Amino acid sequence: MSNPQDFPTLITPPSNYIVPTVIESEGRMERAYDIYSRLLKDRIIFLGSDVNDQVANVIIAQFLFLQMQDPKKDIHFYINSPGGSVTAGLAIYDTMQFVTCDVNTYCIGICASMGAVLLASGTKGKRFALPNSDIMIHQVSGGARGTASDVERTVDFMYKLKRRLNRILAHHCGKTPEVIERDADRDNYMSAEEAAAYGLVDKVLQSNKELPPLA
Repeated sequence: MSNPQDFPTLITPPSNYIVPTVIESEGRMERAYDIYSRLLKDRIIFLGSDVNDQVANVIIAQFLFLQMQDPKKDIHFYINSPGGSVTAGLAIYDTMQFVTCDVNTYCIGICASMGAVLLASGTKGKRFALPNSDIMIHQVSGGARGTASDVERTVDFMYKLKRRLNRILAHHCGKTPEVIERDADRDNYMSAEEAAAYGLVDKVLQSNKELPPLA
């Protein structure tokens, strides 16, 4: 059994937030884990915040750690995120596609913007949403400042990101990039059932009895 220090903690929580500690007995020993490390023991990764570079780096580290532990066991990725940085999210996406483990994704609460992309990019047949969760897709948004040439280049980069995300969602949802571009032109909110019909997830889980077993 791995020691708790073997598991990278998820994120540095806000200063006013106390990370729960779990105490487990191992023979005559008691061992304390922060809740994220304890989840990681069962190959569970939890994204519960905006996506930024710091969060992405730790999520990526956890994927690589679990891949190194066992390249054949499933990873369970729970997401409750309003989205965030596209480039940071794409770093997580590429890691999910890179590891050899199947990645089960679960939407709890909301998966919006980049959060929806990560949800949809789980292993086909293993993408889930809880009944009262919501999913939202939209086009890339952002701002630019500086010289006219700098603004022009930034806008060009944003259009490239938009086309890239459209291709990614099209691939995982079984649609064409043109359909994704049309449907994501404005904030497009879907219920869990609507997201399943659209192809963002494969199934709506009504209870934990329907959960796939932990690897």
